[in-house]
Amino acid sequence: MARTLRRRSFFRVVGATVATSTLVLAGCNDNDDPEPTSSTPTLTLGSADNGLLNYAYLLEQIEAAFYQKVVDAFPSDFTADDKAAFVDLRDHEVIHREFFRYALGTNAFDSAGTSLTFDFSSFTLTTRAGVYAAARTLEDTGVAAYNGAAKLITNPTTLALLAKIASVEARHAAFVRDQAQPGSFAASDVITQTGTTAGLDTAKTPQEVVELIAKFVPATITAPITT
Repeated sequence: MARTLRRRSFFRVVGATVATSTLVLAGCNDNDDPEPTSSTPTLTLGSADNGLLNYAYLLEQIEAAFYQKVVDAFPSDFTADDKAAFVDLRDHEVIHREFFRYALGTNAFDSAGTSLTFDFSSFTLTTRAGVYAAARTLEDTGVAAYNGAAKLITNPTTLALLAKIASVEARHAAFVRDQAQPGSFAASDVITQTGTTAGLDTAKTPQEVVELIAKFVPATITAPITT
């Protein structure tokens, strides 16, 4: 129980730290709002730092929606500790989502009122094992996305703030992986074992991540332009 309480206290502390950073990030440009269509909409994230912030914003929206869905209907085999942890995880992702919403302002891809309902039907959310497996997939994708986007950010302040969020997401990923499969928090599928990048988290490009998250988003996603 002490371990659980320490973990939950940490969750709250790092969540609060990210929340207090929201006033620092400002001055984003490149207003690239998607044009609504009568069929499948196109979600254009934009270019340069602004496009990458919209990209991170979309990822955080997906994660926040996922955790909210779980919290709204916990699996019957979830323990009290599982429920408490997922409430904390939900709260963190909501903080991250609102951080990007505030930072982007009118440059956010949904500033014109776009509303997305995400599709998690590919996951099994009626069992503890299924929920943790789904959380592991989303958190691993999010960490790889931040790792791949970091080198593309040009504004040092933006990079520093994204790094703070990325570190929290990595702790989320380690937690859910260890719950899904004890001891897997640093397994070879997420930590490179050999070569010049040995010991480092995997990284994915925005294009690779967009392909992975496409099934959750009811729109055609145009990855951020970074060159």
